[in-house]
Amino acid sequence: MDISAQLVKELREKTGAGIMDSKKALEATNGNIDEAIKWLREKGIAKAAKKADRIAAEGLIGIVQKGDKAVIYELNSETDFVANNQKFLDLVKKIGDALVNSDVKNIEDAMQIKIDGTTLQEVITHAIATIGEKITLRRFAIVEKNNNQSFGIYWHSNKRIASLVLFDGKVQEEHGKQVAMHVVAMNPKFVSRDEVSKEYLAQEKEILTHEAKNDPKNAGKPDNILEKMIEGRLNKQLSEMLLLDQQFVVDPNFKVSDFVKNNGGTIVKVIRYEVGEGIEKSTVNFAAEVMAQVNKK
Repeated sequence: MDISAQLVKELREKTGAGIMDSKKALEATNGNIDEAIKWLREKGIAKAAKKADRIAAEGLIGIVQKGDKAVIYELNSETDFVANNQKFLDLVKKIGDALVNSDVKNIEDAMQIKIDGTTLQEVITHAIATIGEKITLRRFAIVEKNNNQSFGIYWHSNKRIASLVLFDGKVQEEHGKQVAMHVVAMNPKFVSRDEVSKEYLAQEKEILTHEAKNDPKNAGKPDNILEKMIEGRLNKQLSEMLLLDQQFVVDPNFKVSDFVKNNGGTIVKVIRYEVGEGIEKSTVNFAAEVMAQVNKK
């Protein structure tokens, strides 16, 4: 039967399910709203939809390598307790295996990957219904190397932070891991000065100039002296942000650039993921919530 837009709208308002899921439910139940609601609940879709507006800022980072391909990805949950649940851990592994065997470029396409005949979207929806929290595949990056390239992979023991480094050259696995470990520890903003935009440099120089001119210690200093001071501070600041200029955490006698060069490689790409970075987490003031309820009475 033909499913009207009005019927789909009504079902969405009752369940919070998406347009396509609502239409699918109505088609499966011949347009019966009550049966469609039941269908969505059985599939876990209605339950998942109710959790859609919650903030999922906990979770785990996964890394999977298969031959010349590696994927790094972030799967979020609402609480760190659930992130350590075996069902969640199994889901992390299942998603990693699916991604590394695919060539998808974005989350939307990733959601359509088939796992045992079921889309990844449906797998995650089922997990939400089973585990009871909002779960989202937030981001991923698939990196491929050729025969003259190497990976550096480090996955911290808490599985909340990891890095993937691609090298030109045959860098030994352990040495590559050490560079990736450094990336996790030091969180460089850029790989080299080549990545730093003119706009960023101008902005940072403007801030440092303002600080220098408003520092009483610099009163009366000639402009050319102030300029040298500002340039020195800018270069020092950059050296702390640039991966290749940083002191190597494994052996501070070397800069990262020296270590990589001595081991026959050059860095092509660096990806570092940390759980929840950039997500604004909500804070719940239970006392305020209780008082608000009391004041309503």
